[in-house]
Amino acid sequence: MKVFVIAGEPSGDALGAALMDGLATLGQQVDYQGIGGPLMQAQGLTSQFPMSELSLMGIAEILPKYMHLKRRIRETVDAVLAAQPDVLLTIDSPDFCLRVAKAVKAQSTIRTVHYVAPTVWAWRPKRAAKMAGVIDHVLALFPFEPPLMQAEGMGCDFVGHPVVAQPVATPEQVQSFRASLNLSPDAPLVLALPGSRRSEVSRLAPIFGQACRDILDAHPNAQVIVPAAPSVAALVQEVTQTWSAPVCVVDSADAAMKRAAFGAADVALAASGTVSLELAAADTPMVIAYDMNWISRQIIGRMLLVDTVTLVNLVSETRAVPEYIGPDCQPAQISAAALRVLADPTAQHDAMAKTMKALGRGGQAPGVRAAQALLNAV
Repeated sequence: MKVFVIAGEPSGDALGAALMDGLATLGQQVDYQGIGGPLMQAQGLTSQFPMSELSLMGIAEILPKYMHLKRRIRETVDAVLAAQPDVLLTIDSPDFCLRVAKAVKAQSTIRTVHYVAPTVWAWRPKRAAKMAGVIDHVLALFPFEPPLMQAEGMGCDFVGHPVVAQPVATPEQVQSFRASLNLSPDAPLVLALPGSRRSEVSRLAPIFGQACRDILDAHPNAQVIVPAAPSVAALVQEVTQTWSAPVCVVDSADAAMKRAAFGAADVALAASGTVSLELAAADTPMVIAYDMNWISRQIIGRMLLVDTVTLVNLVSETRAVPEYIGPDCQPAQISAAALRVLADPTAQHDAMAKTMKALGRGGQAPGVRAAQALLNAV
């Protein structure tokens, strides 16, 4: 079997590597060509060019590299047509991947499969119809996505979310982490997660800092932990020094340390995004908050099709996780919600368990499910 696979960012590299491992688990011998990162390369892919060239795909980042990216698209299309694979597998990164798929479809009958459905349930629903012109089959991360893709004429399989396959801290690791902080058994541990981008940290860290101060006023023995992504570690260290609440910054690049912090926390204040699923996997109750500039607020507010942006709420079909978005992203509201969650986290524990089950926990690994769906689609 010949597979031409394209991933444009680290999350796609992880999905691709898991799928490649899944194909091996299913006993498939595969000839891979394409573009991927270190995880996919460890599974046997020789990348046509460095995946990092495709990782900057925002408007501000893409303009200076526009001509170079156009050239890379042409090179990739030529490579796919020359290889004549059984399937072109594109993973997320729609700005690059769907342009390649469109050009390939215009010149061949090669089957195209795209991994990660567009979030048409949240905004810009016409993306599915547009994608249907170049994609034959979609591998979806969420169980409510297949009908939306199928309605536009594409095949679609829910293959599970990768978060369910990620390890979580053991009770012993959690206990050891709390002991390292000299926390008494009844002392709340508060996790503050102001994002992994500089713009997020700059905007949310002051808000989270004041919210943590309010929580400590109610629970003086509480401890605040901030796991810092490598890309913003220096900024996190800088901004948290201005917090009136005492805080301990830990390195989230240390996967075991991050898992232990997530598992040990009694409540998390977190920026909106997939981190809500990581917290759910660790069974850590949360409050979600996010803010952006005024123009973005107006545009996105008019485009949203859902009344919640928190994935745990959407998957569990509850509204158990409180969220404060845009003008509601205020310290007093966030801290009050966190104190309510600390007092009674039952509804969140139920919603998080429901979410993890719905996303595939306890079943076949998502990488294997994705591999089988790919084989069925070819």
